[in-house]
Amino acid sequence: MAAPKIGSIAWIDLTVPDAENVRNFYQSVVGFNFAATNMGDYEDYTLTTPDEGKAIAGVCHARGMNASLPPQWLPYFMVASVTDSVMAVTASGGEVVSGPMEAGGGSSFCVVKDPAGACCALMGPT
Repeated sequence: MAAPKIGSIAWIDLTVPDAENVRNFYQSVVGFNFAATNMGDYEDYTLTTPDEGKAIAGVCHARGMNASLPPQWLPYFMVASVTDSVMAVTASGGEVVSGPMEAGGGSSFCVVKDPAGACCALMGPT
């Protein structure tokens, strides 16, 4: 599978206090299946398409490193460099909410707010 292109949406997460309830909501309403991801003392979930089993999104508990994230769908935009993008966020009137944090495989991500207060995540090489 090809790596996501700069500017594309690489992933989308929803972080909420009760991930099981919200996971069940999207399973019932949309038809998603899910796979559990062990987070140590709890599980987060990957939503998958019912026909192909393709990973579509994550539903996460508002715990640990996700505790400060707002309860909204959070797109992860691909960037050329998370470090450079973090500097551009602050220089452009935005705010870093959390991170940068390692995402594995030589990549990292951070959550930011734009000048209007809307949140998104930036993902790419450090």
